[in-house]
Amino acid sequence: MIILGIDPGTATTGYGLIKVSKKSLKKKKRKAKSDLKKIQPTGYGTIEYGIIDTEPNLSDAARLRILYNQLNLIIKKYKPDFIAVESIYFFKNLKTAIKVAQAKGVILLACEKKKIPIFEFTPLQVKMTITGYGRADKKQVQKMIRIMLDLKEIPRPDDAADALGIAICCAKTLDKGF
Repeated sequence: MIILGIDPGTATTGYGLIKVSKKSLKKKKRKAKSDLKKIQPTGYGTIEYGIIDTEPNLSDAARLRILYNQLNLIIKKYKPDFIAVESIYFFKNLKTAIKVAQAKGVILLACEKKKIPIFEFTPLQVKMTITGYGRADKKQVQKMIRIMLDLKEIPRPDDAADALGIAICCAKTLDKGF
C-alpha cells in the first residue's frame, strides 16, 4: 500500500510517499517506549519526499496551476492508494490562511478527480501519532519520523518531513481500522 502525505502551501507544498508493508499492519508490542533503540521496525518504507515550490513573483492562479500539475504528475507516477492532507484548524495570519486554504482546495480537487481516498489530519493528531505527545516540538517529531522510516538523517526541508509525518499518521489510522 502506498500513502501520499501532503503539507499544503501556496509557496511550498511538502509531499512524502511511504510504502506500508503487510508486517506493519500487525500490532507490535514495544518493550520500552522510552528507549528508542528498542523500537521495532515499523514496516514503513520511504519512496520519495520533497517539495513543490512556486515562484513568489507569479500570480496566485499561476502558483495554484503549478501545484495542481505537479501533484498530478506525482500521483500518476506513484499511484498512491491513499492520500493524507494536513488539515487547517487555526491560523495566525488571515492572508496566509487564505492562501493555504486555496492550495488545499486544489490538492483536494486533484485527489478527488483521481478517486483516491483522502484523509485529513490536524498537526496535533500527527504529533500524537508520531510521538505520543500532542505538544511535541518539531525536532522531536522529525527525529521520530527519521527513526520510524529508518532514514540516515532527518528529511529536509521541514515541509517534506511534515508530509512524511502526515503519511505515517494515515498509515497508523488505517492500521487501527479508523
